[in-house]
Amino acid sequence: MKLHYSIEIEAPREKVWHTMLDPETYKQWTSAFGEGNYYEGSWDEGAEIKFLMADEQGGMIAEIAENRPFEFVSIRQLGMIGERSEGGAEPEIVRFEPFYENYTLADIPDGTELQIDMDIEPEFAGDMEDAWPRALAALKRLCEAG
Repeated sequence: MKLHYSIEIEAPREKVWHTMLDPETYKQWTSAFGEGNYYEGSWDEGAEIKFLMADEQGGMIAEIAENRPFEFVSIRQLGMIGERSEGGAEPEIVRFEPFYENYTLADIPDGTELQIDMDIEPEFAGDMEDAWPRALAALKRLCEAG
């Protein structure tokens, strides 16, 4: 199943890009998906990146499939990371067929249009339909502030 979201932000693409991917502001706008979300890794093309939840609850492992700064980033989701256990044991990673989450930034007269296209299993679509509009509204506030 594919989902699509878009929002117009009164800020240049460079500001939207940096606000979207900076570790500190990433935590703020993605809190719509879960308080304390963060990532480890790099946004460089070909790099591994982990999207993690607070309190050792697990997350997702991915690879940056494509990165065209200030224009497009494609995340190839590769698997789920299980909860991290006490004692420092490595969490289990459940691999699955890759799916993509793509972010496209385009100039518009008053700033930037951000479009998100993502593949998702139907059972998770309801959660995304609830969280994405809140996440994008938070990103817009951050980008347009000061």
